[in-house]
Amino acid sequence: MSFARRRRTETEINLTPLIDVVFLLLIFFMVSTTFTKETHLAIELPEASSDASRVVDRQIELIVDKAGRYAINEVALVNSRIETLKAAITQVSNGDTAMPLVITADAATSHQAVVTAMDAASQLGFVHLSITTRNKSRDGD
Repeated sequence: MSFARRRRTETEINLTPLIDVVFLLLIFFMVSTTFTKETHLAIELPEASSDASRVVDRQIELIVDKAGRYAINEVALVNSRIETLKAAITQVSNGDTAMPLVITADAATSHQAVVTAMDAASQLGFVHLSITTRNKSRDGD
């Protein structure tokens, strides 16, 4: 007996709809994605190369030593609390917040002590703040 061979139909997967779906997904993600560019600040710090600025007759000089102790116009304060500092600045300035305030800090002073001094002046309303620096080329360092 001879059996008739059935014709095998080749089964193939049509890739066209698959490619269309992937292409549509790609377009959807490209359109819906937000690209953010992170900004990094690139700054160059200024150099202090000018001569000493003008000298003011009435100014408050706030000195911060290595240990973080304060002195106002060469008079040492009892402690380093911000309340004591604010009271001393108010007493020396007689409430005149337009007077310039010069902060002179030792190079080894902690950053926190200088920030506390600036914070106290800011809380009292002083806006004319300056920090004393030295010119390295003239001092021989």
